[in-house]
Amino acid sequence: MSEITYVPGDATAPSARGPRLIVHVCNDIGGWGKGFVLALSRRWPGPERAYRRWHRERATNDFGLGAVQLVQVDPHTWVANVVGQRGIRTGGKGVPVRYDAIERGLAAVAGHAAGLGASVHMPRIGCGLAGGTWSRVEPLIAEQLVARGIPVTVYDHAGRPAPNRPFTARTGL
Repeated sequence: MSEITYVPGDATAPSARGPRLIVHVCNDIGGWGKGFVLALSRRWPGPERAYRRWHRERATNDFGLGAVQLVQVDPHTWVANVVGQRGIRTGGKGVPVRYDAIERGLAAVAGHAAGLGASVHMPRIGCGLAGGTWSRVEPLIAEQLVARGIPVTVYDHAGRPAPNRPFTARTGL
Protein backbone atom coordinates (compact mmCIF):
# COMPACT_ATOMS: atom_id res chain seq x y z
CA MET A 1 0.00 0.00 0.00
CA SER A 2 1.12 3.53 -0.69
CA GLU A 3 1.68 6.07 2.05
CA ILE A 4 1.73 9.80 2.51
CA THR A 5 5.22 11.22 2.13
CA TYR A 6 6.04 14.36 4.13
CA VAL A 7 8.77 16.68 2.92
CA PRO A 8 9.90 20.21 3.69
CA GLY A 9 9.43 22.42 0.66
CA ASP A 10 7.05 24.20 -1.66
CA ALA A 11 3.95 22.38 -2.93
CA THR A 12 3.97 24.58 -6.05
CA ALA A 13 7.25 22.90 -7.06
CA PRO A 14 6.45 19.17 -6.86
CA SER A 15 9.49 16.94 -6.64
CA ALA A 16 8.03 14.06 -8.69
CA ARG A 17 8.44 13.30 -12.37
CA GLY A 18 5.51 12.59 -14.65
CA PRO A 19 1.97 13.92 -14.32
CA ARG A 20 1.41 15.89 -11.11
CA LEU A 21 -1.73 17.21 -9.49
CA ILE A 22 -1.38 20.01 -6.91
CA VAL A 23 -4.34 20.06 -4.52
CA HIS A 24 -5.42 22.96 -2.32
CA VAL A 25 -8.59 24.09 -0.57
CA CYS A 26 -10.62 27.15 -1.62
CA ASN A 27 -13.56 28.88 0.00
CA ASP A 28 -17.13 29.00 -1.30
CA ILE A 29 -17.42 32.81 -1.53
CA GLY A 30 -14.98 33.51 -4.36
CA GLY A 31 -12.21 34.91 -2.17
CA TRP A 32 -8.63 34.35 -3.32
CA GLY A 33 -5.93 36.42 -1.67
CA LYS A 34 -4.38 34.84 1.42
CA GLY A 35 -2.47 31.70 2.25
CA PHE A 36 -1.30 29.08 -0.24
CA VAL A 37 -3.21 30.64 -3.14
CA LEU A 38 -0.74 33.52 -3.16
CA ALA A 39 2.08 31.09 -3.93
CA LEU A 40 -0.02 29.52 -6.67
CA SER A 41 -0.79 32.91 -8.23
CA ARG A 42 2.86 33.95 -8.13
CA ARG A 43 3.79 30.82 -10.05
CA TRP A 44 0.79 30.54 -12.41
CA PRO A 45 -2.05 33.04 -12.99
CA GLY A 46 -4.39 30.43 -14.50
CA PRO A 47 -5.77 28.77 -11.35
CA GLU A 48 -6.87 32.09 -9.85
CA ARG A 49 -8.49 33.27 -13.09
CA ALA A 50 -10.28 29.95 -13.51
CA TYR A 51 -11.47 29.91 -9.87
CA ARG A 52 -12.82 33.46 -10.05
CA ARG A 53 -14.64 32.69 -13.32
CA TRP A 54 -15.97 29.42 -11.85
CA HIS A 55 -17.36 31.32 -8.85
CA ARG A 56 -18.72 34.22 -10.93
CA GLU A 57 -20.59 31.77 -13.20
CA ARG A 58 -21.70 29.48 -10.33
CA ALA A 59 -25.37 29.73 -11.30
CA THR A 60 -24.57 27.67 -14.41
CA ASN A 61 -21.90 25.24 -13.14
CA ASP A 62 -21.05 22.87 -10.27
CA PHE A 63 -19.31 25.41 -8.00
CA GLY A 64 -20.02 24.65 -4.35
CA LEU A 65 -18.73 22.78 -1.33
CA GLY A 66 -17.01 19.56 -2.40
CA ALA A 67 -16.59 20.59 -6.04
CA VAL A 68 -13.25 20.34 -7.82
CA GLN A 69 -11.91 22.40 -10.69
CA LEU A 70 -8.82 21.17 -12.53
CA VAL A 71 -6.58 23.74 -14.21
CA GLN A 72 -3.63 22.63 -16.34
CA VAL A 73 -0.65 24.91 -15.69
CA ASP A 74 2.03 23.15 -17.74
CA PRO A 75 2.21 19.99 -19.85
CA HIS A 76 2.55 17.72 -16.80
CA THR A 77 1.02 19.74 -13.94
CA TRP A 78 -2.57 20.49 -12.94
CA VAL A 79 -3.91 22.47 -9.99
CA ALA A 80 -7.04 21.16 -8.30
CA ASN A 81 -9.12 23.95 -6.77
CA VAL A 82 -11.15 22.05 -4.13
CA VAL A 83 -14.00 23.99 -2.51
CA GLY A 84 -13.58 22.81 1.07
CA GLN A 85 -14.39 25.75 3.31
CA ARG A 86 -17.50 27.80 3.96
CA GLY A 87 -16.61 31.46 4.00
CA ILE A 88 -13.32 32.79 5.31
CA ARG A 89 -13.89 33.82 8.91
CA THR A 90 -13.77 31.93 12.16
CA GLY A 91 -16.61 33.02 14.39
CA GLY A 92 -19.74 31.91 16.18
CA LYS A 93 -20.30 29.16 13.63
CA GLY A 94 -16.80 27.73 14.11
CA VAL A 95 -13.94 27.45 11.66
CA PRO A 96 -14.48 27.66 7.88
CA VAL A 97 -13.18 24.15 7.07
CA ARG A 98 -15.77 21.61 5.97
CA TYR A 99 -14.32 18.13 6.29
CA ASP A 100 -17.18 16.49 4.39
CA ALA A 101 -16.54 18.83 1.44
CA ILE A 102 -12.83 18.05 1.53
CA GLU A 103 -13.63 14.34 1.56
CA ARG A 104 -15.93 14.66 -1.48
CA GLY A 105 -13.35 16.81 -3.23
CA LEU A 106 -10.58 14.30 -2.56
CA ALA A 107 -12.76 11.51 -3.98
CA ALA A 108 -13.07 13.52 -7.20
CA VAL A 109 -9.32 14.28 -7.14
CA ALA A 110 -8.67 10.53 -6.89
CA GLY A 111 -10.60 9.95 -10.10
CA HIS A 112 -8.73 12.71 -11.91
CA ALA A 113 -5.34 11.53 -10.61
CA ALA A 114 -6.06 7.93 -11.63
CA GLY A 115 -7.19 9.05 -15.09
CA LEU A 116 -4.05 11.13 -15.58
CA GLY A 117 -1.70 8.62 -13.95
CA ALA A 118 -0.71 11.52 -11.69
CA SER A 119 0.86 11.78 -8.27
CA VAL A 120 -0.80 14.21 -5.83
CA HIS A 121 1.02 17.07 -4.08
CA MET A 122 -0.32 19.49 -1.48
CA PRO A 123 0.32 21.63 1.53
CA ARG A 124 -1.56 20.56 4.68
CA ILE A 125 -4.90 21.34 3.08
CA GLY A 126 -7.65 22.78 5.23
CA CYS A 127 -5.28 23.42 8.14
CA GLY A 128 -4.19 26.99 7.52
CA LEU A 129 -6.70 29.78 7.12
CA ALA A 130 -9.57 27.26 6.97
CA GLY A 131 -8.83 26.36 10.61
CA GLY A 132 -8.89 22.58 10.29
CA THR A 133 -6.72 20.06 12.08
CA TRP A 134 -4.37 17.64 10.37
CA SER A 135 -5.58 14.79 12.57
CA ARG A 136 -8.97 15.14 10.82
CA VAL A 137 -7.67 15.80 7.27
CA GLU A 138 -4.91 13.19 7.07
CA PRO A 139 -7.34 10.21 7.37
CA LEU A 140 -9.44 11.66 4.53
CA ILE A 141 -6.36 11.73 2.31
CA ALA A 142 -5.49 8.18 3.34
CA GLU A 143 -9.01 6.91 2.59
CA GLN A 144 -9.65 8.78 -0.64
CA LEU A 145 -6.19 8.77 -2.25
CA VAL A 146 -3.65 6.51 -0.57
CA ALA A 147 -6.05 3.56 -0.28
CA ARG A 148 -6.56 3.82 -4.05
CA GLY A 149 -2.83 3.57 -4.70
CA ILE A 150 -2.32 7.25 -5.54
CA PRO A 151 1.06 8.59 -4.37
CA VAL A 152 0.65 11.64 -2.12
CA THR A 153 3.32 14.10 -1.02
CA VAL A 154 2.58 16.71 1.64
CA TYR A 155 4.88 19.73 1.71
CA ASP A 156 5.65 21.73 4.83
CA HIS A 157 6.93 25.16 3.87
CA ALA A 158 10.41 25.94 5.20
CA GLY A 159 10.40 28.15 8.26
CA ARG A 160 6.91 27.11 9.35
CA PRO A 161 6.30 24.62 12.12
CA ALA A 162 4.49 21.51 10.93
CA PRO A 163 0.97 21.58 12.39
CA ASN A 164 -0.01 18.53 14.44
CA ARG A 165 2.70 16.24 13.05
CA PRO A 166 6.49 16.31 12.74
CA PHE A 167 8.23 15.60 9.45
CA THR A 168 8.06 11.89 8.82
CA ALA A 169 8.32 9.56 5.91
CA ARG A 170 5.40 7.37 7.01
CA THR A 171 1.93 7.95 8.38
CA GLY A 172 1.68 4.61 10.14
CA LEU A 173 -1.24 3.62 7.90
